[in-house]
Amino acid sequence: MKVASDLMVDIPTLHYDDYVTKARSILRDDVFREVYVVDEKNRLRGYLDISDVLRVMDTKSNVTIKGFVREAAQAAPDTPLAETGIAIMNARTNSAAVVNEDGVYQGGVLFSELFPVLISRRTIPGRVEDAMSREPVTCTPDEPIHRIYSLIVTSGFTAFPVVQKNEAIGVVSRRDLLRAGSVRISVKNQADTTVERVMTTPVISVAPDDTIATASRLMVEHDISMLPVIDEKKRLVGVIDRHDVLSGRLP
Repeated sequence: MKVASDLMVDIPTLHYDDYVTKARSILRDDVFREVYVVDEKNRLRGYLDISDVLRVMDTKSNVTIKGFVREAAQAAPDTPLAETGIAIMNARTNSAAVVNEDGVYQGGVLFSELFPVLISRRTIPGRVEDAMSREPVTCTPDEPIHRIYSLIVTSGFTAFPVVQKNEAIGVVSRRDLLRAGSVRISVKNQADTTVERVMTTPVISVAPDDTIATASRLMVEHDISMLPVIDEKKRLVGVIDRHDVLSGRLP
């Protein structure tokens, strides 16, 4: 039986007295949505979420991370993967910190890596319409990409359907922004780079009456965290993500 240590990866850490500017630099430029906070003995004290960090303006360079630390999902190295998944789901995070019996940070388990293992062990019951979010946060192709960072802050999500005339024509994610080399400068200067230039097409989507098992398989096959839900009239009626798939469906 696989346990948390089998999927453990090195996720960056910070200390209480580190500045928010340092945290923002790590979270903007790396693939991680969350980083962990440890004390001087490397014991886990919590985590920082990218949404909290991006809320702090550049002018507040003397602000430390202490006031932004949240309680982290945790697992021991020998915690079964299903239990690790439950910890992540309960915390609504994208990772779980792995700590030893003394609370010393060992690494992290990413939900993106855990998700394929969990869905391979069981047939996920239900239809997409029973699990999807019905009021998706969206953007348009002509919006400047710095607005995506605003969406990350205000919505808590990191992937958004791109909609034109109520039809999903693409998806833009934080990963898309990281892949585009000029994005950091564009965001900083609020330049005119648009969503259309960096979004992913064609759209990988599901219908409301598709099975959740189908949605989860598509997420794994295409390595994506969210799928637009499109009805028979090609209208966007919702989205479904990894948390929606597994919500209430783990033992």
